[in-house]
Amino acid sequence: MIEFYPQIKAAHVGLVMLSGALFALRGAFVLAGMRWPLSLPVKWASYTIDTALLTAALMLLTVLHGTGMFANGWLTVKVILLVAYIVLGVFALTRARTLGGRVVFYLGALATYGTMYTIARAHHPLGWLQQVLS
Repeated sequence: MIEFYPQIKAAHVGLVMLSGALFALRGAFVLAGMRWPLSLPVKWASYTIDTALLTAALMLLTVLHGTGMFANGWLTVKVILLVAYIVLGVFALTRARTLGGRVVFYLGALATYGTMYTIARAHHPLGWLQQVLS
């Protein structure tokens, strides 16, 4: 299955960008007081993209069986940050009671997404902080 690695990785990267762009768009319009970002078709589109993204990630882990998730510190950090990103995103879109709270959670989710991106690019648990601290 290693022969499909380039295609799976390309799908994964594309889905990461699509998922992040959809969240950023939905969050911005929720903050603007729009209702359409919370409609069922948009939610289902988000769920579909994120499910495909998770599937591609799991396929990559399977293809690279010799480098399990916990053998790579950067993958472990990404998974932990993914959970934080999901929680922040839920609060940004639906759970926060005030507009100020939604803004804080939205910006926190975007910052977490950006950090996960830099970790993936650097293949290092510190991501962008690696260059700052060295």
